Amino acid sequence: MNPAVHLSGLRKAYRGTAVLTGVDLDLASGQLTALLGRSGSGKTTLLRIVAGFERPDSGSVVIGGRTVDGLPAERRRIGYVTQDGDLFPHLTVAGNITFGLPWRQRRARHRVPELLELVGLDPRHAGRLPHALSGGEQQRVALARALAPDPDILLLDEPFSALDAELRASTRRAVADTLRATGTTTLLVTHDQAEAMTLASRVALLRDGVIRQQGTPQDLYLRPADHEVAAFAGDLTAIPATFRGDMADTPLGPVALPTVRDGQGLVLVRPEQIEAVDSGAEAVVVAVEFQGTTGLVGLACAGERLTARWPAHLLVAQGARVRIRVRGPAIVTSSPATAEILNGGHRPGRPAPASATEAS
Repeated sequence: MNPAVHLSGLRKAYRGTAVLTGVDLDLASGQLTALLGRSGSGKTTLLRIVAGFERPDSGSVVIGGRTVDGLPAERRRIGYVTQDGDLFPHLTVAGNITFGLPWRQRRARHRVPELLELVGLDPRHAGRLPHALSGGEQQRVALARALAPDPDILLLDEPFSALDAELRASTRRAVADTLRATGTTTLLVTHDQAEAMTLASRVALLRDGVIRQQGTPQDLYLRPADHEVAAFAGDLTAIPATFRGDMADTPLGPVALPTVRDGQGLVLVRPEQIEAVDSGAEAVVVAVEFQGTTGLVGLACAGERLTARWPAHLLVAQGARVRIRVRGPAIVTSSPATAEILNGGHRPGRPAPASATEAS
């Protein structure tokens, strides 16, 4: 099956500084793909190239089987939602939703009640002005406006970043429900890995101007291409190890390896893989950080500092002695020097707070 959107070899530089150095990416029809990357990695530049607001230095953009490199933005059949929604303050909700439609449809308030219900808003909002809406409601109106012309692709540029935590969660759910209902092919740009993992069918990580890995959220979290992808996809803790083929000897006992190797290095595991058991390596709890349903637990074990994530009801007091082991295979393996990158300068064995052995 041909992808709904095919990006090939996209390159872009500003004043001699390369931002995109050869991006290849396919978007499957009817799915939400999240483009994940750090601030300044070129995510918005890529989005603007797809939209037609920027022109690449080289490469091509194919949407629905047609190359759109020479087409202006208004002829690409694309919906675009920015961080702030960018509603027109002098227009009502209905006026904003129908703004980009042909005049006859604008006069008839084409599909306004249907679209408002689709994004989880009461149709009675149609006559309100943007200032009378909450931030989350404004973003839903912006989504309805983007969907009104039945676009071939929807582009979302950090659409939840300006919202507080409660609004962000509820607006995410509303947007996800809307996109599932419409089956709209969507590209979401975000630097929030939790957002990407919970909303998207597929995730692509943009780093150093290229897509370093793309796949399902489970692929990036459980089967990352390298330690940098692993660290960006979620928290890690590093454990010194001696590699012996497909297993590693560690202070916590044997750990299965994702690839066969020999020598000395680190196994990198997720904090939730370090579990409390009846028999295993002895550790002392040196810090506890309650986080609601779960908590981070700092552990000292055989001269090493580790971080575990346990359910709230299993948290124990600082100073308690527990037995621990690693459940499941290591996420990736690496050299000891990688601990400086992953642990923010903390080498295993040095004193550090509970969260210092994590990387995000």
